[in-house]
Amino acid sequence: MGVHGTAFIFFLLPLVAKMTEIPPGCKIRITSKGLEMLKYETQRFVEEELGNITMPEMHGKEGRFQYSITNVKITELNLTADLGFQPTAGLLFEVHNSSITVNFQRRILYWFFYDEGPINASAEGVNIHTSLELAKDELGRLKISNASCDASIARMRAKFGGTLGRVYDFIATFLTTGMRFLLNQQICPALNHAALVLVNQLLETIPVRAEVDKYVGIDYSLLSDPVVTGSSLDMDFRGMFYGLHNENDTLVNYAVNPVVREYDRMIYLALSEYFFDSGLYSYFKGGVFRMHIANDRMPKDLEMLLRTTYFGAIMMLNPALMEAPISLELEVTSAPTSTIKTSGASVAVHSGVRVLVLPPGKPPVQLSSMTMESKFNAKVSMKGKRLAIHLDLRRFKIFSNQSALESLALIPLQAPLKTMLQITVVPLINNYTKRGVRIPLPDGIDFIEEVVEYHNGYIIVGANLHFRSGLRELIEKRASGESENTEQ
Repeated sequence: MGVHGTAFIFFLLPLVAKMTEIPPGCKIRITSKGLEMLKYETQRFVEEELGNITMPEMHGKEGRFQYSITNVKITELNLTADLGFQPTAGLLFEVHNSSITVNFQRRILYWFFYDEGPINASAEGVNIHTSLELAKDELGRLKISNASCDASIARMRAKFGGTLGRVYDFIATFLTTGMRFLLNQQICPALNHAALVLVNQLLETIPVRAEVDKYVGIDYSLLSDPVVTGSSLDMDFRGMFYGLHNENDTLVNYAVNPVVREYDRMIYLALSEYFFDSGLYSYFKGGVFRMHIANDRMPKDLEMLLRTTYFGAIMMLNPALMEAPISLELEVTSAPTSTIKTSGASVAVHSGVRVLVLPPGKPPVQLSSMTMESKFNAKVSMKGKRLAIHLDLRRFKIFSNQSALESLALIPLQAPLKTMLQITVVPLINNYTKRGVRIPLPDGIDFIEEVVEYHNGYIIVGANLHFRSGLRELIEKRASGESENTEQ
C-alpha cells in the first residue's frame, strides 16, 4: 500500500468511528441551578460527616507538665461552602474561611497540682478543596471514579475553664497545635470515604438495566463519560427497551440525536423517537398487542351492527349460526412507530382485525378479515421520576383484505369501531401506561414543576429537582437495603 493509500485510511478513520457511535435515546443535563440545590444538600451531608469524625486521645509531657486529652467531639460547624462544575473532570466542592468548634476533656498534672475539666477549642480559617471526577463504570453506571482532597486549618484557639484556667493558658498553643494536626488529618479521609463509598452507593440506585414489567426491560447505561462544562453536566444514556424473552432482539437506533440548549431549569431530560419506538418494538415482539373482544367485553350495539353487516355471510355459511356470539380479534401486525414534531407526538398502529362467529362447542368461524390503520395522539407527562404517556385516538380507517367491494360495505363500521376502541381498548392502554417508566435518577430525587417541549424527532422535559429526604437519609436507606420500588 502506498503513501496515498495509507493517508486515505487515516482520513477515513474518524468518519468510520463517528458512524459506529451509538446515538443516545436519552439525555440528561444538570445545570448550575440544579447544582445550587445540590450544594445545600451536599453541605449538610459534609457537616454531618465531619461531625461524626472520631479523634484519638492525646497523651504527652512537656517539661513539668503531663497532659491527657480525651473525648474529643466536634460540637459545631460553621461552613461556607461552594459546589461547582469542574470542566472536563466533574465537580468541585470547596469550603472557605470556616470554623469548627471542638470540645474535649483535659487532665493535667503540674508539679503537685492536678486539674481536669472541659476545653472548648475553635478551629478557624478552615479551608477544604475537594475535586470529584465523574465517569461511567464497566456497567455503564455513573460513579465518582476519583476524589482528591486538600484541607488546612489556619489557627486554633482554646479556652480553659476551672480554677487553674489562667495558669494553663500559656500551654494552649502547644495543645491546640496537636489538636489542629489531628483534626486536619481526619477531614480528607472522612470526605473521601463519603464520596467514593457513600455517594457511590446512592448512585447505584440509578437503574442501569432493569425489568419494567414481565414483558420488557430498559437499558439506561451510559454510552460515555459525562461531559462537564462550566455551566452543565451532560450525560448520554442508551435509553433502549428490550424484550425479556429475547434480549438480543432490539431495534436499531436511526433516530435524531436530541439536542439540549437550555439552562434555565435545574435539569433537562431529552428523549428521542428511538426511546419510544424501542419500547413499542419490544412490546410488539413480546406479543402484547393482541386483543380478543367477545361476550361480556363486546358492546351490544357493536355486536348488533356486526351481525347486521355480516348477515348475508352468516346465512351463506349456516343459518343456524345467527344466534351464535360474534367476536373481534385485533392483532398489531407490525411494530407501532412514533413521530415527534414541534406540534406534538403521535403513534401509528397497523392492525389486523378478524370478525368471528362463535358456535357453542365448535371452532370459531371467520366471517371477515380486515386491516385497520389508526393514529393516536400521545401526550407525555412526568410525575416524580416516572414518565407516563396518555393516548387519544385521532384517525381510524378499516378496509377489507378480500375485496374493494367489501371495503365499501365496511364504511358503516368505521364510526362504531372507532367508538369501541375509544371506550374499551384505549382506556385499557392508558390505565397501563399511566404507571409510567422510571427515568435514570437516584432514589429520593424527583422532578417537579416540569414542562414538556416537543421538537422534531425528540422531546425535552425541563424541570426542577426535589429531595424527598436529605442525602444522609437516602444513603442510610440504601445501606439498610431499603429503596424505591423499581417495578416500572
